[in-house]
Amino acid sequence: MVLSEKQEALVKESWELMKHDVPRHSFRLFTLIMEKAPRAKDLFSFLRDTDEIPENNPQLRAHAAKIFKLTCESVVQLREKGEVAVGDTTLKWLGSVHLQKGVLEPHFEVVKEALLKTIQEAAGEKWSEEMKNAWGEGYDHLAAAIVREMQVQAAASSKPIA
Repeated sequence: MVLSEKQEALVKESWELMKHDVPRHSFRLFTLIMEKAPRAKDLFSFLRDTDEIPENNPQLRAHAAKIFKLTCESVVQLREKGEVAVGDTTLKWLGSVHLQKGVLEPHFEVVKEALLKTIQEAAGEKWSEEMKNAWGEGYDHLAAAIVREMQVQAAASSKPIA
């Protein structure tokens, strides 16, 4: 079992609060990532030529929403599925893109911090240390699955990941 019943309930409760305003929360997630790691904008073609995070950028909005939903829904389904609930094709694509862009394992920690802060803000007074731990554990499983796929693809292409 990946998450306990209590952790699953906390994750689902907070996801219910967030899923009705994915555009706002996903944009906040990316804002926090860029505040913590400003050079990360170079990983995104639609952010390279700007010094700020343009809220009205349709590519950013679409990408942020897709990533935020994929992450949250994967964590929500963790207990039910017993593993990361991302299809093999999607996981291979995620591994490939992250490898091509030069994403490193420490980058996943920056995203985790931003995700937890985003959820904390969205959950408001419902936020707790238990909720933080549940989301953190769930995110760690997703990040580990992506890193494993990056390693598989790096080995196949003889391209090491730092």
